[in-house]
Amino acid sequence: MSSTNSTTTTTGATAGTRLTLEIWHPDCWGLQATEAVDAGLLVHTVHRTLDETVKGHFTVYADTTARLDEFVAFVDDSPLTYSTVELGQRTTGTAPTPGNVTRELFVDYDPEHSISDTLVSHEFIHDASVRVEAGAEHWPVFVAGDRVEVRDRLDTIRAETDAEISISRIAPADADSTERFDRTDRLTPRQRAAFDLACERNYYAWPRETSTRELAAELGVSKTTLLEHLRTAEAKLLNPDGELD
Repeated sequence: MSSTNSTTTTTGATAGTRLTLEIWHPDCWGLQATEAVDAGLLVHTVHRTLDETVKGHFTVYADTTARLDEFVAFVDDSPLTYSTVELGQRTTGTAPTPGNVTRELFVDYDPEHSISDTLVSHEFIHDASVRVEAGAEHWPVFVAGDRVEVRDRLDTIRAETDAEISISRIAPADADSTERFDRTDRLTPRQRAAFDLACERNYYAWPRETSTRELAAELGVSKTTLLEHLRTAEAKLLNPDGELD
């Protein structure tokens, strides 16, 4: 855990750290929706309304339009949301957005069902869009303080919200956006699972140490589905047009 230590500048100010926090917390419509439906969610902006609800702007992404429809219906029917406004659908192409199709949503819900205010109150500053997949939120944040201070703040948040929080990525405070960008963020959960397993089983080694049939059996999918996931993942990871500016 020594990599979480903050550094000190020549002026005596403590430098911070950029973390990605993996979070689960109770009564969250986004977590429930991504756990129930094979789709993901990007959280862009969230603000309080005059009547003390929270309205957020989100991008839903999935492999098919049918999955988008299923996701939107789940959110609209959720007892944890007040209203859902749906915008148009588009194909993601080579943009650094996961999935093959996306849809924009504005969702109105109770602030008690969000962990955002609690993170900010403990000085975890939101650093980029939050990604929600498979029942987990992935929060890129900036935080000042040393290792012990950060650990204590996370413990306090866990106690206050009954949340499960772990650190999945660490970067120095001065890392630029290209250093912090991970191309696997473009993959859907199924694509990432297939690609990660292929790497773990040395599918890309020469000679190969496993077959597509064995990988498909381990994932519980057909060989055709596995190959589709791998080919889509490879295209997203290798396509130079997807580079960030």
